[in-house]
Amino acid sequence: MRLYPLFFRAAFSWMDPERAHTIGFRMIRLAHSAGAGALLRRVTAPAPSLRTEALGLTFPSPFGLAAGFDKEGHGIEALFDLGFGAVEVGTITGSAQPGNPKPRLFRLVEDRAVINRMGFNNDGAASVAPRLSAARRSLQRRFGASRPVIGVNIGKTKAVELADAVDDYLKSTRLLAPHADYLVVNVSSPNTPGLRLLQSVETLRPLLAAVGETADSVARRHVPLLVKIAPDLSDEDIDDVARLALELNLDGIIATNTTIGREGLETDAAKVAACGAGGLSGAPLKQRSLEVLRRLRAAAGDRLVLVAVGGVETADDVRERLDAGATLVQGYTAFLYEGPFWAARINRSLARRP
Repeated sequence: MRLYPLFFRAAFSWMDPERAHTIGFRMIRLAHSAGAGALLRRVTAPAPSLRTEALGLTFPSPFGLAAGFDKEGHGIEALFDLGFGAVEVGTITGSAQPGNPKPRLFRLVEDRAVINRMGFNNDGAASVAPRLSAARRSLQRRFGASRPVIGVNIGKTKAVELADAVDDYLKSTRLLAPHADYLVVNVSSPNTPGLRLLQSVETLRPLLAAVGETADSVARRHVPLLVKIAPDLSDEDIDDVARLALELNLDGIIATNTTIGREGLETDAAKVAACGAGGLSGAPLKQRSLEVLRRLRAAAGDRLVLVAVGGVETADDVRERLDAGATLVQGYTAFLYEGPFWAARINRSLARRP
């Protein structure tokens, strides 16, 4: 299993990162469609001791895959074959959009990091909704009550003005909430112009209130609602978001999205500058994401489910975040460097030393 880093260097390190991602994801889905899923699950299935109750749901493992890997719901079942306790699909927008011009994904291998300015490229909520529905039905047949959890992450369509953002989010909510185990409002990507302005409490309050009410109405059940925030918020803004989440009876907060910062990188500064604008994810985000998590826990106590993401690479990273107050933990960037058995290795380590 540890052969993957060698395979990565030989097969993917020289390739355009977005193309490498497309090929790698296609291989994961091909293995599932060829019937290898049942065999993989024997190796990758999380131990029963890792089951975690949160958001009114049962997660087979507290460790899940963050939004961004499967943007359109094409490989939900295949990703669960790899041992993730949850897969968060998205970010999905109300209307289909191509995202930003390529190249828009860059590796910083020395830092085990990635810079992206993808720009929410996706097929749009109307196209993704049937895939979510089909995946839920199939997983229910396969796993029954122990079915892995599907999260859905929604964002603003780029062409929509900020003044019309609530209506745009509600368009996605109406189409996607019935098929989501939980719903995430993404207001923290740096790659959609003006989006982070929605993180201010004054604009966030009506958005979250409207999405929560609409989600429960169209799904005819309570759909757990979370908001995903940036690591670049000030401590005072983090406290304000925590208070707002409690005021609106949100179910949780995901901390954090990518950062626009570039401090402390090992990669040559000229190479980093050549990548241009975009959100930085991976190992360099570890410390700040942990600080935000601790700040949220201090502000909210145990009244919110906190989902930690950012710089998570190992089982020890997962444990550290659980100890710091997270109920669930997500990863993404390390998946690109560690390969398909990454989640399974983390789960085995967590089971050996909870």
